[in-house]
Amino acid sequence: MPTSLDAYQESMLPAVEQAMQAVLSRAHQHTDDGLYHMLAYHMGWEGEGAGPRARGKRIRPLLLLLTAEAAGGAWRQAIPAAAAVELLHNFSLIHDDIEDNDQRRRGRPTVWTQWGVPLAINGGDALFSLAHLAVLELYPSLNAETTLQAARILQQTALHLTQGQHLDITYETLEKVSIEAYWQMVEGKTAALLAACTETGALIAGATESARRAYREFGRMLGMAFQAWDDYLGIWGDAALTGKSTTGDLMERKKTLPILYGLQQNQSFAQLWREGWPRNPADVPHMAAALEADGARAYTQAVAASLTEQALAALEEAQPQGQAGQALHELAQRLLNRQK
Repeated sequence: MPTSLDAYQESMLPAVEQAMQAVLSRAHQHTDDGLYHMLAYHMGWEGEGAGPRARGKRIRPLLLLLTAEAAGGAWRQAIPAAAAVELLHNFSLIHDDIEDNDQRRRGRPTVWTQWGVPLAINGGDALFSLAHLAVLELYPSLNAETTLQAARILQQTALHLTQGQHLDITYETLEKVSIEAYWQMVEGKTAALLAACTETGALIAGATESARRAYREFGRMLGMAFQAWDDYLGIWGDAALTGKSTTGDLMERKKTLPILYGLQQNQSFAQLWREGWPRNPADVPHMAAALEADGARAYTQAVAASLTEQALAALEEAQPQGQAGQALHELAQRLLNRQK
């Protein structure tokens, strides 16, 4: 049976898609439409495998529009901002794929593997510019001051994203990374854009300063909790349900929350890690068991649960209204309970 969230998705996401397609039409050139087609491929609109899976879930624009409606505004007024945050997110994905040497994105070859690194960098830069053009289209439906504030939030968020990515790349070569440093990275790489979505939605709705702060905190904690659960699922999730391998984080020696906790305990897992384990995928179950024995699984679950409670408490403080408020609660629950 369709829920209020499903109903809003059916209305909101096609409107965002249409707005993004209109913005990307600016990438058309008179003599060569190669840039446009590359961006349309990345957005999931063109090429082999194009469709819903290739587009992704569009969580960020949905979060922004639901917040705008739940905070007392009209979600259609916020569509340019919703398009902007999704374009900014996709700019970061194109660049992240290059920096992380990832060859697959949403079930398809990444842009850089198809067009090469130089053109992929250029394409990411184009999406960055288009995102900032998109948010300015809030005017004249909204006043210039609100539009300027929304643009400022987007600019600050772009900086936070790059700061988080800088830390993520830097940590790959560091022998020791503290859990505190890990959370600083997550604040930029994951939480900043979700916080921008909820703050911008509340701004466009004309919410009070206190409500805006509560919505921003909801988005920030949602991002923190989401990342903690993602780290948990990366080792102990059901790959058949999540679609994510449970060998990748350990095989790639990623510094995720449970791994950092296990290293900090300096027990059996840390000893295996120092000896160069896992050497092959067959070693991963033994490493995961060592992590669990050292308390990392229980620790990660407890942290993720605490962050989830904080996110939902911030949402309650914001006092979202109506069916959109119910849908916002439902979206948060889906994101934070997907391990089930």
